[in-house]
Amino acid sequence: MIPSLRAVLGAERLKMTKARLDGLYPVLLGSMVFLLLGIALEQAAPVPLVDFRGLYYPARCLIQHGDPYKGSEVLRTYQAEGGDNPLDNTKIRLVATQNPYPPTAFSFTVPFAMLPWGPAHLLWMALTIGSLVFASFLIWNLGANYAPIVSGVLIGFLLANSELLVITGNAAGIAISLCVVAVWCFLRERFVPAGILCLAISLAVKPQDACLVWLYFLLAGGVYRKRALQTLLATVALSLPAILWVWHVAPNWVRELHSNIAAYSAHGGMADPGPASSGGHGLGMLVSLQAVLSVFRDDPRFYNPVSYLLFAPLLLLLAFVTLRSLPSQKRAWLALAAIAALTMLPVYHRQMDTKLLLLTVPACAMLWAEGGLIGWFALVVNATGFVLTGDLPWAIFFGFISKLHLPATVLTGQILTAVQVFPAPLILLVMGIFYLRMYVRRTSPDNGRRSNQSEGLIGAA
Repeated sequence: MIPSLRAVLGAERLKMTKARLDGLYPVLLGSMVFLLLGIALEQAAPVPLVDFRGLYYPARCLIQHGDPYKGSEVLRTYQAEGGDNPLDNTKIRLVATQNPYPPTAFSFTVPFAMLPWGPAHLLWMALTIGSLVFASFLIWNLGANYAPIVSGVLIGFLLANSELLVITGNAAGIAISLCVVAVWCFLRERFVPAGILCLAISLAVKPQDACLVWLYFLLAGGVYRKRALQTLLATVALSLPAILWVWHVAPNWVRELHSNIAAYSAHGGMADPGPASSGGHGLGMLVSLQAVLSVFRDDPRFYNPVSYLLFAPLLLLLAFVTLRSLPSQKRAWLALAAIAALTMLPVYHRQMDTKLLLLTVPACAMLWAEGGLIGWFALVVNATGFVLTGDLPWAIFFGFISKLHLPATVLTGQILTAVQVFPAPLILLVMGIFYLRMYVRRTSPDNGRRSNQSEGLIGAA
């Protein structure tokens, strides 16, 4: 009896090892596509790393005791450093000189600005690629405990569709990767100081991407709240010197920052979610709810409040459920999956920010491993979300549309706008509601008791 039991257990371990190995191959393939195609496209781009210019040159201006929020002073630095070139247009100069980032970001970008452009942009690219690949392998390691092949395919696809992060040098690549690493550290209770530092940097650079993840840990209580408070202290310690430095050099930075953001968000501007936007559609599109609502009424007095009203009940429900339930790793993954999708909806986010959906993979794998209709629905929702926010599907779509030579009528324009604008925000909303529903169901007394018992058995094993 005992030998046969050992044989069965040995066969199961062998089967699981093979499944994990099979699940690892898509992650490796996705990493190679991300690395090679991203670098190739960055080299082929007429003006590469446009978004990194908007981080590098304001920081360079600050180092030279200039006002990093005054476009004319940053432009002088930009031209003196040789950043200006014949291929630049008004949009590229706007990104490079009108700084929309908070002064906390300088705590991370100033070390890059101390280097000449050549090594600085190469180091930024290496950190973007390396951090996202590293974070992806951490998430796969967690998802593989439930469904290694499903986790590997989803993560490999996401990596293979992240080239815009390399081409543009957007800070989301690093900020989101650090946020994901912090989540792994907190939930696994390993390398906690590193996790605190990672989340602090993420909050300093792109608070709109990481703030709801931090809020979840604060509300979850127990050791998670302790980690959130430690992260808050680390963020203040990291950011305060940069804020004081900016205030000394540019005492009017608050008004100037507001003016820069207004320039981006003006009607027809790059951050305008409306149909007339010069940068809100196409690759790197806006994915917030405002982009959808503006199709019906292109007025910020309409689409901003409605976006907040749609988002607020979902956030309040998540906060209420988190406060009244005991921390559990399985429930944490469901909550973080909902947060990863919902974060994109109420305020300005672009396609590059959707790589935060990495946090949905463990929850999807967990539901898939449980089987049934819910498992299938989780997989379909996740796969659809990854496709509709991926870089390559949209690049193929826009290339196809450009060759159709459709008639320039009002109806055709409205249809094309809807086809471009609706899919990403709506699938994010569906993903967020689905995982929030699963999270609420798992916090009922009976489900919560069974979940805690099963986790205890897993831990004992």
